[in-house]
Amino acid sequence: MKKSFNIILPLLILTLNLNAQTTIDSVLSNIATNNKTILANVQYWEAKKLEFKTGLTPYNPKIDYDYLNGSPATAGDQTDFVVNQSFDFITAYSKKKQLSNEQIAQAEFQMFSTRQDVLLAAKIICMELVYRNKFQSEVTKRKQNTDKWLNDFQTRLDKGDGNILDVNKAKLQLIEINSSFQENLSAINQLNQKLTELNGGNFIEFIDTIYSELPTLPDFETLETEIEANDAVRKYLEQEKVIGEKSVELSKAMALPKLETGYHYQAILGQKFQGIHLGMTIPLWENKNKVKAQQANLVFNDFNLQDHRNEHYYDIKQKYEKQSNLRITLTNYETLFGSLNNVALLDKSLSLGQISSIEYFLEMTYYYNALKNYLLTEKEYHQTIAELYKYTL
Repeated sequence: MKKSFNIILPLLILTLNLNAQTTIDSVLSNIATNNKTILANVQYWEAKKLEFKTGLTPYNPKIDYDYLNGSPATAGDQTDFVVNQSFDFITAYSKKKQLSNEQIAQAEFQMFSTRQDVLLAAKIICMELVYRNKFQSEVTKRKQNTDKWLNDFQTRLDKGDGNILDVNKAKLQLIEINSSFQENLSAINQLNQKLTELNGGNFIEFIDTIYSELPTLPDFETLETEIEANDAVRKYLEQEKVIGEKSVELSKAMALPKLETGYHYQAILGQKFQGIHLGMTIPLWENKNKVKAQQANLVFNDFNLQDHRNEHYYDIKQKYEKQSNLRITLTNYETLFGSLNNVALLDKSLSLGQISSIEYFLEMTYYYNALKNYLLTEKEYHQTIAELYKYTL
């Protein structure tokens, strides 16, 4: 029973560790919940939605009361009581409601856009950390390997069977490797701090060495159409154009006469008068040039939308071509490193005296430089795909 417990406990701990492992998707889920920029932006636009719903009802009613003492006293006193209600022209209220609905819809696109910006930034950092974590693993192996050879060279030298050049060469290599090790470790710490910042200050550490599964990329035209159809910025700008059109319609409605109705009571010299009050505001100066101003804004919004579509199209095209080129290079690297066993071969050659220590370390430097470029290409490829699929965040 004790043996069974000793077997089950490590397996249980391993399972818990695997379940607790932080993935890119789990990081993004946490940041979507905790990020202060996202939370503040949502709160701001919720407040704006309430603001957009104001001003849709008629003006407040107005009550006037006048009590006038007559002079001389025989003139008697006068009392006036008036209740007035002003109205915009009837069509203005439907235009206000339509404008309000479009503004509220636009707020949603703005919230989506901000959320996607934050989550893409977090995803790019996670991918940078995947690269850094993988590179750290390789640097650690290289460091351990160089330590082993340094100890071997030093032992040989102490026994009189080695030379100081091998020891010094190994020491120099170890200094460079340690520098790369510390530099990469510092970058990892800074990137994790940035993730913690994006997570609203709640500590988060990303130690994974696995990228998210890549989607199957369609041809450029299909992908470009899909991205454009779901682009939150484009939808925001299209909504801005719709809002401009509704603003023009509202400005025209507000240029029509305002109406006023109410009740008027008057008492003077023992006589009372009461009846309906009617009035109308003649639109001569108050709304002058407002329609023209809204029409000018509408033209600006249209140009702004066209500019974004043009810029976005070529941005997508450049990223698509970039990922295509990176994929070719990455495939070549994967094929090459899938068949390479350089470290073991070099170790064996050095052990047998077939190569010198200088040749060994030179070849190892070539190998690890190529490996670093391979990892960089892999990271850049995944980041480019993430940028193309930003709209899915």
